Amino acid sequence: MNHVHTSKNYEVELENLRTRVLSMGGRVESQVRSAVLAYSEGDTQMAEQVLTIEREINLEHLSADQFCTEVIARRQPAARDLRLLLGVIRVISDLERVADQAAKIAKLVLRSEQRSALPRVHSIYQSAEMANTMIRGALDAFAREDSVQARKVMSSDKELDDQYIASMRQLITYMMEDPRTISSALDDLWVAKAIERMGDHAENIAEVAIYIAEGEDVRYSSATDQNVGGSEDEEDE
Repeated sequence: MNHVHTSKNYEVELENLRTRVLSMGGRVESQVRSAVLAYSEGDTQMAEQVLTIEREINLEHLSADQFCTEVIARRQPAARDLRLLLGVIRVISDLERVADQAAKIAKLVLRSEQRSALPRVHSIYQSAEMANTMIRGALDAFAREDSVQARKVMSSDKELDDQYIASMRQLITYMMEDPRTISSALDDLWVAKAIERMGDHAENIAEVAIYIAEGEDVRYSSATDQNVGGSEDEEDE
C-alpha cells in the first residue's frame, strides 16, 4: 500500500516516479511487439522505429535515475520509501535492458538478407507475448506493491525458459535436416534468446516488487533462478 507523507511535494515526487516507471514500461511493451513484428515481416522501417524508441528509452532511463538520486539526497528517505526509490532504480534499469533486447532484434532485421520462412516462427510470437505478459504483470505488482502477483510472475518464468529450450532443440533439428535453413534458424534462435532474456528482466522487476512490499530481497532465493545459456550480464553486455 502507498503511504501518505506529511510533505505534499514529497508525495508528488514519489507518485511522479511511479508514473514514469509505468509509462516507460508501456513504451517498452510496445517496442517489444514492434520488434517481433518487424522481424516476422522483414519490415526495416518498423525496425528503425524500434531503434528510435530505444534511444528515447535510454534518455528516460538516465533522467529517471538522476531524479531518484536527487530525491534520495534531498529527502534522505528511510524504510519503505528508501526501498521504493532503490527499487525504481532497479526497475528502470531492467526496462532499459528489455529495450536493448528489442533493439537487438531490430538490428537483426536491418542487417539480414531476405530470409526463408520456417514453420515454427509462430512460437517466437507466443514467447514474445508471454514475455510481455510477464512485464505487464511485474509492473502491475510494482505499482500495487503486490507480492502475491509478483510471485506469480516469477513462477511463470520457467515456462518461458522451457519454451526457449524446446525452440532451440527444434531449430537444431531443422539445421541438421536441411543445411539451407541454417542462416534463418540461427536468426530465429537469436530472437528467441533475446525474448527469453526479456522474461528474466520481468522476473527481476517482480523481485523488486516483493522487496518494496515486504523488505525481503529474493534475488538469489529461488531454486528456479538459473539462467538458460549463460549469465544474464554476459548476454546483456
